Amino acid sequence: MTEDELTARIIGNAMEVHSTLGPGLLESSYKECLFYNLMEEGFEVEKEKAMPLVFKQVKLDCGYRIDLLVNNRIVIELKSVEAINDVHIAQTLTYMKLGNFHRGLLINFNVKRLKYGIKSLVNGYEPSV
Repeated sequence: MTEDELTARIIGNAMEVHSTLGPGLLESSYKECLFYNLMEEGFEVEKEKAMPLVFKQVKLDCGYRIDLLVNNRIVIELKSVEAINDVHIAQTLTYMKLGNFHRGLLINFNVKRLKYGIKSLVNGYEPSV
């Protein structure tokens, strides 16, 4: 499965979670439901994956955790906030850089329509649409 196909399947699952639960819940609720959905579909999903920081060739555990990592390829950072801001994008890009992942999704479930809460990041950048 290509990264584009995998990304589309993840987004479809996120939309199902959002249409079932709606906005206004805690991030952890959406994380658990999306984790469950993706596992049910047969994806390899890691929750709260630790990401060490390498400094002077030493791996340091600084508490960085990827919300969900799908098929060891797609970083998913989940939010339930009023609006996504630059700090959230930077956080997702950092996880991508630390793990050398080329694709990331930043998903804010606290929106009326989920399509307005999704940011796709490719090779460390937000592609222009």
